[in-house]
Amino acid sequence: MNMNIKALAVMAVALSTALPAMAASPWVVANNTTKTECSACHMAYAPGFLPKRSWRAIMSDLSNHFGEDASLDDAARTEISNYLVSQAPRDIRGLAASATPLRITELPWYTRIHGPRFVAYAQSHPSIGTLSNCTGCHRGAERGIFGDD
Repeated sequence: MNMNIKALAVMAVALSTALPAMAASPWVVANNTTKTECSACHMAYAPGFLPKRSWRAIMSDLSNHFGEDASLDDAARTEISNYLVSQAPRDIRGLAASATPLRITELPWYTRIHGPRFVAYAQSHPSIGTLSNCTGCHRGAERGIFGDD
């Protein structure tokens, strides 16, 4: 009996140290400031969607964020930028190493998955609104789940 308690204790410690590492995903926003600030206007996009250089470019010009002023105080901007860049991939397969895309909808994988039929579908469904509204079709998008749901 005493051995079982020790074994359970060892397993509990192992799980408690493994869970934070397992929870970190480039497809889920794990930074609260990023969630709060970015979600004020749109879904907070996870760092895995764009390469590091793209996040740097986006975060360096928030006063002209896709036609809107999304300026933040220096502390929030720095925290969000550091989070996105640290969790983003260096490169994305199918994208030239020198390319710095600013729109997820222009990435090779996005256009391959969401072809012309999706564009027509999105345009005919006002609830989706824009091609960048992941949650319009993928209810689990903010949790990193993009299966057809």
